[in-house]
Amino acid sequence: KKLNITNENITTMKLYFSAFALALAAQQTCAFNTNSASRKSYSPSLNVAAEPVVAAEAPSTNGESGLKAPRPHAKPKSFATKCAHLYSPNRGAERGLAPPVYFGSTFLLDDAAHGARLHEKREQPYTDEDGFVYSRWGSPTNEAAALQIAALEGCDDIEIERGLGKCLLFNSGMSAITSSLSAVLRAGDHVILPLTVYGGTHEFIQEFCLHWGIEATYVDAAGPNGPQNYKNAFQPNTKVVYTETPANPTMRLTDLAGVAKIVTEHYGAAVDTPGTDPHDRKRPYIMVDGTFATPYHQRVLDIPGIDVSIHSATKYLGGHSDILAGSVTSRSEPFLHGASKVQKLITVPLNPMDSFLLARGLRTLDVRMQRHGENALKVAKMLEEHPMVASVFYPGLDSHPDRYLADDIFGSGRDEDSEDDEVTQTYGGMISFITVGEDEEALRRARNVCERLEVINLAVSLGGVESLCEHPASMTHGMIPRAQRQAGGLHDGLIRISVGLERAKDLVGDLKNALDLCDEDGCDF
Repeated sequence: KKLNITNENITTMKLYFSAFALALAAQQTCAFNTNSASRKSYSPSLNVAAEPVVAAEAPSTNGESGLKAPRPHAKPKSFATKCAHLYSPNRGAERGLAPPVYFGSTFLLDDAAHGARLHEKREQPYTDEDGFVYSRWGSPTNEAAALQIAALEGCDDIEIERGLGKCLLFNSGMSAITSSLSAVLRAGDHVILPLTVYGGTHEFIQEFCLHWGIEATYVDAAGPNGPQNYKNAFQPNTKVVYTETPANPTMRLTDLAGVAKIVTEHYGAAVDTPGTDPHDRKRPYIMVDGTFATPYHQRVLDIPGIDVSIHSATKYLGGHSDILAGSVTSRSEPFLHGASKVQKLITVPLNPMDSFLLARGLRTLDVRMQRHGENALKVAKMLEEHPMVASVFYPGLDSHPDRYLADDIFGSGRDEDSEDDEVTQTYGGMISFITVGEDEEALRRARNVCERLEVINLAVSLGGVESLCEHPASMTHGMIPRAQRQAGGLHDGLIRISVGLERAKDLVGDLKNALDLCDEDGCDF
């Protein structure tokens, strides 16, 4: 018979087929969180329990560690219980190439003994065979991203003489810094820091540590005299030797191997006895904030004597200006225990969503850092030639005062077996430069340059795909007294540029135009 097909018939058929496809999909994906034995009573078509499944008594482990199969649950009958019940996908979900995001704040326990074991454990960055208990103590997505950063830091190779290390992820770079210092320092202790230390670190020392009875000394950490300047500040109660290299925002470099050497000569080799309190150690902890370099360039834990690597993962590690995060990596078990306890009780682990975004950013770190460096060198060369620029601080320029250290520090992603033609030598994406003039004149010109840029964004932070500029004297380092800022090389006319992934020609032209106009009126400051 001739079919009378109309648009209305076709629409109706499409709706029927769509509903049928959705029903099939639901049959394939709707499943309970039960063990394989209880699945024998499931309907093969709907993959749900045909009859209530009675939870069998779980076998006792007599206090032994290790997870058991989850307890089977009864099939929910009521609407309210169906709403509250846990449904899980079929097996195979773990094969996704993107890591899953675990939002759960708490985790199912086998029995009371399992819960007791978890609560008795010594705080550490990672879980063991007993699994997770509560997200303030660690969560799967956070741990996966932490494992990746530990690998990038070179702490995943058991063949390395110094052994394996672990990483903790925090909800900001400042949280990572303050947790590291709080894990070690007590009233009556002493910490040494560079004059050009990040403004937030300086504020924590001045506004909190000093009031807690902790002494602080600031030294010029850059160049050939840096190690000796640290040595001159040593005291019997020194517990932390804190470094930041490349320095923010001056781009000066610290000889980390030299610092480690003089600390060892004065205090002896580090003795980290597992199970002890981090404060019991006699030798000061050497901590390095290497945010500007990242592990792509600088794996500080490969340097004998360096104890702690800190990064604001908000910056290059995340790489997209869409998260706040911080990482702390070490091989010292006592330190990691102390930092884990601070994280559990005072600060907080990085949340699951930001952990996922951080892990995603890490997957492109290698290629991003290469482009950052290639662009930055072109921008730095233009700045060095411009008449309104008094000086440029970029480790890749021969004029940089610490150029002799740069090639050893900036590894450019090299592996031990890398061939020379495999790696393009770069020096990071951060540049600082000083406008011509003194005092108010330099301040005015620097602000004018920042406000006349049309491609580069006026914003704090750094390390994203987009280029950013800022004026530290009036922004990120404004809380540091002017005399201390200038003693550390932070001039009133200094501008910091985070060079992004745009076309280098666009960035060069934008900066050149702003510098050409820096003496014209009209900027709002």
